Amino acid sequence: VRAKHKEVCLHKDSPLGETILECYNCGCRNVFLLGFISAKTESVVVLLCREPCLNVNALKDMNWDLSQWCPLIDDRCFLQWLVKIPSEKEQLRARQISAQQINKVEELWKTNPDASLEDLEKPGVDDEPQPVALKYEDAYQYQNVFAPLIKLEADYDKMMKESQSKDNVTVRWDIGLNKKRIAYFVFPKEDNELRLVPGDELRLRYSGDAAHPAWQSVGHVIKLTAQEEVALELRASQGVPVDVNHGFSVDFVWKSTSFDRMQGAMKTFAVDETSVSGYIYHHLLGHEVEVQMVRNALPRRFGAPGLPELNASQVFAVKSVLQKPISLIQGPPGTGKTVTSAAIVYHMAKQGQGQVLVCAPSNVAVDQLAEKISATGLKVVRLCAKSREAVSSPVEHLTLHYQVQHLDTSEKSELHKLQQLKDEQGELSSSDEKKYKALKRATEREISQSADVICCTCVGAGDPRLANFRFRQVLIDESTQATEPECLIPLVLGAKQVVLVGDHCQLGPVIMCKKAARAGLAQSLFERLILLGVKPIRLQVQYRMHPCLSEFPSNSFYEGTLQNGVTINERQSSGIDFPWPVPNRPMFFYVQMGQEEISASGTSYLNRTEAANVEKIVTTFLRSGVVPSQIGVITPYEGQRAYIVNYMSRNGALRQQLYKEIEVASVDSFQGREKDYIILSCVRSNEHQGIGFLNDPRRLNVALTRARYGIVILGNPKVLSKQALWNGLLTHYKEHECLVEGPLNNLKQSMVQFQKPKKIYNDRRLFFGGGPGIVPSDNFGSAASTSPNADRRGSRARAGAYMPPGPPNGTHKPGVHPSGFPMPRVPLPPFPGPQPYAIPARGAVHGPVGAVPQVPQPGTRGFGAGRGNGGAPIGSHLPHQQGTQQNIGTIGSSFNFPLENPNSQPSVGGPLSQPGFVNNIIGPRAESNFP
Repeated sequence: VRAKHKEVCLHKDSPLGETILECYNCGCRNVFLLGFISAKTESVVVLLCREPCLNVNALKDMNWDLSQWCPLIDDRCFLQWLVKIPSEKEQLRARQISAQQINKVEELWKTNPDASLEDLEKPGVDDEPQPVALKYEDAYQYQNVFAPLIKLEADYDKMMKESQSKDNVTVRWDIGLNKKRIAYFVFPKEDNELRLVPGDELRLRYSGDAAHPAWQSVGHVIKLTAQEEVALELRASQGVPVDVNHGFSVDFVWKSTSFDRMQGAMKTFAVDETSVSGYIYHHLLGHEVEVQMVRNALPRRFGAPGLPELNASQVFAVKSVLQKPISLIQGPPGTGKTVTSAAIVYHMAKQGQGQVLVCAPSNVAVDQLAEKISATGLKVVRLCAKSREAVSSPVEHLTLHYQVQHLDTSEKSELHKLQQLKDEQGELSSSDEKKYKALKRATEREISQSADVICCTCVGAGDPRLANFRFRQVLIDESTQATEPECLIPLVLGAKQVVLVGDHCQLGPVIMCKKAARAGLAQSLFERLILLGVKPIRLQVQYRMHPCLSEFPSNSFYEGTLQNGVTINERQSSGIDFPWPVPNRPMFFYVQMGQEEISASGTSYLNRTEAANVEKIVTTFLRSGVVPSQIGVITPYEGQRAYIVNYMSRNGALRQQLYKEIEVASVDSFQGREKDYIILSCVRSNEHQGIGFLNDPRRLNVALTRARYGIVILGNPKVLSKQALWNGLLTHYKEHECLVEGPLNNLKQSMVQFQKPKKIYNDRRLFFGGGPGIVPSDNFGSAASTSPNADRRGSRARAGAYMPPGPPNGTHKPGVHPSGFPMPRVPLPPFPGPQPYAIPARGAVHGPVGAVPQVPQPGTRGFGAGRGNGGAPIGSHLPHQQGTQQNIGTIGSSFNFPLENPNSQPSVGGPLSQPGFVNNIIGPRAESNFP
């Protein structure tokens, strides 16, 4: 599979002799596509490929029963009549090789095609990198742990991208509004292991012919269509062979920008005293620091103009965040994370502490947040990567490049003239180019400096255009989908107040290199801070799902704390006549027994029975009055996604265009999205292989929480019920008479027997050490610094040990949560009451970070002290003696803010009048109907 060898010639001693396996009809030799049928009148078998020949009408007229087609590969092995399994005696004589060894050799083949099993025994080949820790002695040690992991991921990403190329590509040509050439071509997702996104660089090549010279050009992806067509805007428009449409090649162009910026951020974190405040510095490294509060006058109301009214848990979140230097907000699905984040940013911007930096790992999330913040009336600048400036965006009017083009000043007219000249001629003279760049830089700086809020991706925060900016207040949305070094990029621009928004019960960052993921690169900063004892403030009211759809996710992933902000009546579709088994519960699990098959790539799975039934369900929805844009089909496997798209367009009972308008996507890509109706195809159905990454509770959580009005799940209960969480889901559906089988127009309750669930899944991204029920082990302990600079830490060193022995913040509770997440540590006391807190300061210049900016001067990273130019958290300007330790007010007693709600005390799952911190991040419920 990894070597991408898909053709097989049988051994000469095999029952069929030295035969090359190929399709009888079209000659296809991809063994992952091949299957066989028995000819009725002859004692022979015929090999046919699954696509397209199994669906060719001419073959259906022959004397073959195509419904009896079976794949040549079953349970990841060739059928025995093709490749005989050696006898036990023969196996004893052979060298025993484990599946793990095979995987490792195949991984080696990517860099060394001649690698053998002997190479695995060479020193350094199988070494695992140092795993991430829970605490770090200093930023040098932090850098020493994370830098090799980022390099591993960068090297792997480079190797994967540079090995991906596609030949014999057919291109159609167009010209964009900016007069640049655009090439359109199909680049199937199924054929490559990499996700293509707008902004990616590709190289388009033509080898040349008698009439055309060889040509190549690099361009940026500006659009991806549902039909897997890529729009590539070329950098250079000269010499493009526009009269040629066939015979092109496409290569990925690897860019190191994101990895370089992560490495740069870690270096800045270590060497620059002013990169973050002392409090943030020690907090991020896991050091014990006294609680600090931000001294700012709180607003009378916590909502913001242009946004919906906040509920009590959202008000509590905004109020708490504005008073703390570092905060985590957990936003379960549909709870209004974006609105809450926008309200926080609005109040931060109104405090007069300078510009607020707002980031997220994905461009889609940044755009959504920028739109919401802009609605409050704040001046927002959306900073895009230069490679994405041609990509259409819902917030085009907020982007920096758009504002530069539409700025009405005298400099602008000159810039506009030069831009026109450049577009017409393709390039400028060296003096004009220099002038153009200087004018453009000055205009960009002017616009950026006049903004209240700057929005960009986490990696985008490392853009050179922000190099001289300082941001005291930083909010990162979707922070649980970013790696820790990625989150660090926006933080090292001077952060003194940090807000991380996310949900660690949903999918985390995507790490391509398994070695780096195993070492902990897939764990987000949000998760590590939770494991350190920082309690997230959980939003508790969901506005997305029909109440019956939120019941299981709430009980299984959020301890039953999710409350419904929508009623049953608000989630009932009038005029939609769909055959729900229980009319007032728009959900059912449709029992499927069809076998899984390996997809054409050999790296994924599909299930033809489920795909056929997905088409029937989609058709029933469409006939009942649902429009295509309301339906989403999701599946964990790329092979199934591609097969469903082809199957529906080929076999759909209604107009083909209707099926093309329906979005079919992977579960992972649908995180953060929603549709009125969701159809989930589980795919896995086998005897021995298990359920793969359906095991991950986070993936199930995402899949179950995308629907607003109704959900249909297709799967094999016998296979899925072996896993505890799926067993609970199936039991839940069965108890509510929603586990059904039979034709859609006559669904009956299924009597299928469930398997006894195996051990609880242990999600390694939150829970590294040991097996189920074991507390996190030494991987999360404090690691010794191997930094060459360890003996030169100077003012960063503290008298005594940084980290006392034993687990931080109390002891662990043994056991695991029913959904497979680890139990939390014993929590710290809840939200602080009225009691004094001393804020110590030490070193050169330490004053509170008030509205009065201070020139950075050499300082130290004291406990609560600032790093050079600030000590106490953001607040009003107070006198403070140099190099001493003193109280700065008594926070709580001298700063009693009026509570909008007298019951705003910490609570877990209380009524709406009692929002608060979640003491047990993930813990046992008082009542549970979940086994």
